[in-house]
Amino acid sequence: MTEQPPPATRTQAQRTAATQAKVLDATVDALVELGYAGTTTQEVNRRAGVSRGALLHHFPTREALVVAAVSHLVDRRLVELLTRPRTGHEDIEIIVEAFSGPLFDAALELWVAARTDHGLREAMIPLEQRVTDALAAGCADLFGDRYTPAELELTVELARGLAVSRILRTADADRALVTRLLPVWKELLDRHD
Repeated sequence: MTEQPPPATRTQAQRTAATQAKVLDATVDALVELGYAGTTTQEVNRRAGVSRGALLHHFPTREALVVAAVSHLVDRRLVELLTRPRTGHEDIEIIVEAFSGPLFDAALELWVAARTDHGLREAMIPLEQRVTDALAAGCADLFGDRYTPAELELTVELARGLAVSRILRTADADRALVTRLLPVWKELLDRHD
């Protein structure tokens, strides 16, 4: 019988990263399921299975916690969108797609709450600027000079608005609307050539 080596111990940095990821994932889940009002530090503690002290050590305020959670998702989502295999025929559907799923749902919760919560609003401003800059860089990488910066900025704003109004439509109605509007949108963008 051969002796098995003892399991490798994780470094402090690895344990910290694992705890933070667990807390951030629990926060996003709570934002999506319960909204901003229901995403309390106690709820995140419960979902993540960490102590209150561990949570407060990494994220001393609720605003820091929820903004870090959305930032965590933004990073993951941008990597997903920008590293998938390229076909050479990428178009604005990618931008519309960027405003979907748990990231958008969690961010929407924060945008609405930030309207009346000054502390949250101040915490969200740098994150939103980072997202805007990352989208601009990603679009430049995907589309080259096919669209002007103003056209891409307008496309991002329209995609965000389409995503906000999606919460009042069924999935079938949303697919039908996007299917109907995207060709018109593309035609308008391509008129600048």
